[in-house]
Amino acid sequence: MKHWQEQAVSAAEVIQHVQSGQRLFVHGAAATPSELLQALCERDDLKDVQLYHLHLHGEMPFAHPEFAGRIFSNSLFTGPGLRQAIREGRADYIPTFLSDIPGLFSGGAIPLDCALLQLSPPDQHGNCSLGTSVDTALSASMHAGCLLAVINHRMPRTHGNGVVPLSRLKAYCVVDRPLPESAPAESGPAEQAIGQLVADLVTDGATLQMGIGAIPDAVLARLGDKNDLGVHTEMFSDGLLPLLKSGVITNRQKAVHPNRTVTSFVNGTQAVFDFVHDNPLVEFHPCDRTNDTTLIRKNPRVCAINSALEIDLSGQVCADSIGYDIYSGIGGQMDFLRGAVLSPGGKGILALPATAARGRLSRIVTSLKPGAGVVTSRGHVQWVVTEFGAVNLHGLNLRQRAERLIQLAHPDFRGELAREIQGVRHFVLS
Repeated sequence: MKHWQEQAVSAAEVIQHVQSGQRLFVHGAAATPSELLQALCERDDLKDVQLYHLHLHGEMPFAHPEFAGRIFSNSLFTGPGLRQAIREGRADYIPTFLSDIPGLFSGGAIPLDCALLQLSPPDQHGNCSLGTSVDTALSASMHAGCLLAVINHRMPRTHGNGVVPLSRLKAYCVVDRPLPESAPAESGPAEQAIGQLVADLVTDGATLQMGIGAIPDAVLARLGDKNDLGVHTEMFSDGLLPLLKSGVITNRQKAVHPNRTVTSFVNGTQAVFDFVHDNPLVEFHPCDRTNDTTLIRKNPRVCAINSALEIDLSGQVCADSIGYDIYSGIGGQMDFLRGAVLSPGGKGILALPATAARGRLSRIVTSLKPGAGVVTSRGHVQWVVTEFGAVNLHGLNLRQRAERLIQLAHPDFRGELAREIQGVRHFVLS
């Protein structure tokens, strides 16, 4: 493999293999192939190109109005760079469980013509790694007709199931640039209080699933006195590193992939990318495996820690939209919350601040906003945590749920919530 770089071409030449009307997968998060997206936008001869992707990092010029009719984005999980385009109809959102997305590609529901990837350099066997994001990219790489790549000298080589042979690439360019970093989120008093309440629910030997953000980081910062924790998650970030390095996380008690930290992708700072590089104790698997409820439930005491935008007094959880406006995606929340509840001694936890908009809006509401998507049904919800407490809704009737959830709301909104539900027959409080 000494001469593989001699076969590299420019990003513009790589994108010459894309044709009008094709469906393209785009590698996501820190693995976003920005050079190929930029080159795609510089072609003025293309029309009706469809992109399929999860959250993307960096500039997204294809979302600008001038690309209408030329490049159309379909988010399977969206982020800040595409919310306005979706709102204005220049892009769209596909609601689906993260665990189901690989099957959309393998089963032909979304047939892919090309996959735009960012890979590590090939090893001595000629194999590249999908690096920081295996998630849906492995299925895309296996089922797209044409693989186009950015090979980045700084992409970590990760272990698990994320190999793409160099021989399968139609064309590639080579870069040597840092991956985009996501700084740890700042936490305030609410997040700190929630972090302690959630940490109190985590027992020794628990298997953790968590996302990214101030609340997961606040939880992780308070787990230093636990023992023999495991990790089976769809993603992790910087907050997990101290527990991995200190030996709090051993993965010894897990039933699935014991002695290994299991993830689907990572996001964060260079410290995370350095930690996972060539680290055999961290395994990356596609999200139809990491998020498979039948596997999650086999691990002991799974604590699935997820967030929400709002929750109504019956327990319905909205996590992907603010009314009709798409905010993120379904992701793996339901996969893990259900798997956690079925796990021996497991807990499905939804953690959210009691208010939004600097205290002007309650996240605990009588009913969800019109257009809001129910990501987690009231039949699946278990633990709900705000800075004002933690309650287990499992087995409670509608009236009991309303009473408990009102106590989790900010005191400024509790009276209003109690008054609003008096007209709803099955919510009438004693």
